[in-house]
Amino acid sequence: MTTGSNADHYGPPSYPQRRPHYGGAPPSYGSSASFRGCCCCIFMLVIFLALLALAVALVVVLAVKPRKPQFDLNQVAVQYLLVAPPSPAASASPNVAAAPAAAYLSLNITLLFTAVNPNKVGIRYAATAFDVMYHGVPLGVAAVPGFEQPAHSTRLLQTRVIVDRFNVLQSDAQDLIRDAALNDRVEFRITGDVAAKILVLGFSSPKVQVSVDCAIDISPKRQSVTYKQCGVDGLSV
Repeated sequence: MTTGSNADHYGPPSYPQRRPHYGGAPPSYGSSASFRGCCCCIFMLVIFLALLALAVALVVVLAVKPRKPQFDLNQVAVQYLLVAPPSPAASASPNVAAAPAAAYLSLNITLLFTAVNPNKVGIRYAATAFDVMYHGVPLGVAAVPGFEQPAHSTRLLQTRVIVDRFNVLQSDAQDLIRDAALNDRVEFRITGDVAAKILVLGFSSPKVQVSVDCAIDISPKRQSVTYKQCGVDGLSV
């Protein structure tokens, strides 16, 4: 009886086969195309929303037909206007009057403005400061607080300007004393910018600015207004 070797019974050893390995992962073309498609959809959505907002704004403008508000100086009440020249200085010759080097102006007036909203919607006004000037020199400020005005309405706004012994110098002092003593007429100018926004469905429009320019003459003897003219310089958006 013969016995074979162990190699005859078990055969040669077997090893697991290994596949060749190449460095790097294959590119994911599907995810890149999906990202580009998502960006394209977002871009188209933004364009659609912008066009929709523009169309809604156009419809609102055509339906509302916004018009500029009216803001005017209605009345001026004079409490007092005082022009006081300085004490006369000693001149070189008693027969020659020295020209005044300064004059003191005191003023107390009440201004009544009228705001008219001709629109179908409300208007929001910002706070406004009107300058009161003499010969281009600012004397005081008439402050008007901000407010909201409903559609098709008129509102009266009252403010006061008080000037206490304002020192007017040199040539303006000579004109002031001559206007008060000889002409019985002192001219003032009231200017300011009124900023407003139209309110539509809870939203406000871009700012609309109206520049107001008024000229008034006050008589120191009668302590009243003898002339008033107001105008709107322009409308800017």
